[in-house]
Amino acid sequence: MPRKAMQVCPTPGCPTLTQSGRCEACQRKAGRERTSAAAKGYDTRWARTRAAYLRAHPYCECDDCERQPPLLRPRATEVNHRDGLGPLGPRGHDWANLQAMTKAHHSRHTAKEQPGGWNDRGR
Repeated sequence: MPRKAMQVCPTPGCPTLTQSGRCEACQRKAGRERTSAAAKGYDTRWARTRAAYLRAHPYCECDDCERQPPLLRPRATEVNHRDGLGPLGPRGHDWANLQAMTKAHHSRHTAKEQPGGWNDRGR
């Protein structure tokens, strides 16, 4: 089996050669600098809000699924913040700001809406 060519770590300024992705040192550094979910507001209070919302809205409410009758929609497993600010935003636990979604639909929506997501590619 042919070996893959080595490449430079994609972290700006790091000259280390790797098989793929970041080098181990840059991966460890990024992990230490990453903000925890609890620090972003995804804590026990959010878990309760999320669970209650999903009980009340068991089916996906994304734009595509909203066109279907409720019983034909896939079951929701995640809750989206319509304003994109998460639980620490001014409307973080306001049900009018929440939207039940499947994992796939929430991931697609997040990738399109967040900075650096699909909408930023090709610009």
